[in-house]
Amino acid sequence: MAAMTTVPSYSPSLWVRVCHALPRLDLSMQMRDNIFIPDSWEYQQTLLVLSSLSAIALVVSLLVVLSFLIHYCCCHRGDRGEGSEEEEEDEDGSTGHGYSGKKGRGICCVTWVAVASVTLCCVAIGIGFYGNSEANDGMYQLTSSLLTANYTLASIDLLISDTITGLQLSVSGPLSTMEELFTGSKPFLVSTRNCRRLSENVINLLSSISLAQSGVDTGLGNDSGVSGASIIPLTPVPPSVAPTMVPTNGLMPSPFSPGWAANTLMVNEDYRWLSYVLLLLLDLIVCLFILLGLAKQARWLLILMTVLAWLALFLSWGSLGLETATVVALSDFCTDPNAFVLNSTNFNTGTSTDVLDYYLTCGRRMNSPFQQVLTQSQRALSNIHTHLSNLDRNSLTQFPKAEKSLREVQQILNSTEGNFHQLVALLNCRGLNKDYIDSLKGLCYDGMEGLLYLSLYSFLSALAFTAILCSLPGAWRSFPSESEEYEDSDSESEDPFTSHQARRQTASGSQRGAMAPFYNYPGAGWTPPFSSAPPLPTPNVSSNGNPGYESLPLTDRQSPPPSYSPSMLTGYGGGQSHPNPAHSRNLYSR
Repeated sequence: MAAMTTVPSYSPSLWVRVCHALPRLDLSMQMRDNIFIPDSWEYQQTLLVLSSLSAIALVVSLLVVLSFLIHYCCCHRGDRGEGSEEEEEDEDGSTGHGYSGKKGRGICCVTWVAVASVTLCCVAIGIGFYGNSEANDGMYQLTSSLLTANYTLASIDLLISDTITGLQLSVSGPLSTMEELFTGSKPFLVSTRNCRRLSENVINLLSSISLAQSGVDTGLGNDSGVSGASIIPLTPVPPSVAPTMVPTNGLMPSPFSPGWAANTLMVNEDYRWLSYVLLLLLDLIVCLFILLGLAKQARWLLILMTVLAWLALFLSWGSLGLETATVVALSDFCTDPNAFVLNSTNFNTGTSTDVLDYYLTCGRRMNSPFQQVLTQSQRALSNIHTHLSNLDRNSLTQFPKAEKSLREVQQILNSTEGNFHQLVALLNCRGLNKDYIDSLKGLCYDGMEGLLYLSLYSFLSALAFTAILCSLPGAWRSFPSESEEYEDSDSESEDPFTSHQARRQTASGSQRGAMAPFYNYPGAGWTPPFSSAPPLPTPNVSSNGNPGYESLPLTDRQSPPPSYSPSMLTGYGGGQSHPNPAHSRNLYSR
């Protein structure tokens, strides 16, 4: 038993049903139906109310940031003078990193909050790139399906146009010539007129099944007696460059053209995709340079990034409002898309509701609305073929001049039958219904998922930038001031080989008081100038008897006391009124 081909189907996703179930309020705060009617002002009010929620959230975030700025600018300004002694104690108890004590712990906490906010912003940026890609994939699938459907409709119109044109040529040309030749033979003349009448009947039948009728009438000649047919002569090409009718005024054409819709959506999607990429790159640059400014403690860089963070905050909340309205409207459409298409005048202009319902649902038990027309056309073509066969067998012996005209009519009939079989296959609902289902899946599955991820990105980035703007003023407090930077530069210009412990001892010694040089001490009560210095380490005696300091590191060495010869001591002691021989011996022994 042959396997039966299944017709593709569409069902709303879980997220579509959840978003469709959200309550709708208009500007007067009254509940409204969630039926997708984009042209209705009441429906537009519900979308405005939903998008205004992001504006309320923006105001709340501005108030939060403003409160933090007031806290850091006003409160801490008064605390600087009162807490100067506490800051000095914290600095004395620190280990050189500047983060011990109450103030240091607070600064470290604020800095880590800023880093965590930047990390959250980077996560939101990753979600935004994924959502932008998903939305772009959904729109690409939608436009591809629309172009394929436009190609199918253009092929149908072209086949109808070619068939009608061929039958017109046969009626006005070879059949008219055959009527003139068969004037003397009544049976042959009746068969020729029957072929002409059947051809005109097929022209009328095919003219009535054009899916997209326009106001362009194709004349059938004055002698044909057939009314004009509304046909769009489009040449079929590959779906990627399918023909489209783009109106000069930029409005939606009537009737609806899938090609025009595909081109319009592609242009709008390109701008949307590029806008989101630029927004994501802006957020990424701001986050990375904020981290760089915190690491380098560059105030000017953080000031510039703060200005850009304000801009990103406004853009994040604004994009969230647009995304919220779009998600809700799209969920309303995707819940019951067939109802919107059937009730929209943009789609049913020039096309009956039965035809739209046949291609939108494509049920197994549904009969084609063109079935009767196609059956009658098929019977008429078969009768024309029968009459031409009789004339070929019986009339050529009596009227050999009619052979050329008869062969032309048969050739046109064969071409018409080939086009007719292709037309029957294209008019089947499976092809167009598949394109319709694919477009719905691209829009309502991938497009909806991408918009939800973009909404999440906007929400997280807005929260992250709010936290960043609140924490950056506190992080600035950890940066050294200009005076501290100057002192650091002076300390860095000292001996690089001096150990950190020696520097601390020197600083402590400077706090106790400056020590006078040795030549300012009086001779009577003179004491060694290095008596207050820490004791020297015991030198290692080398092999030649000289003291050596090779085992000590350079950073822990200190200058040895000066040595004096006896002559220097005598000369120096002569100038003293009361020399101290004990001290002289002490100096000489050293």
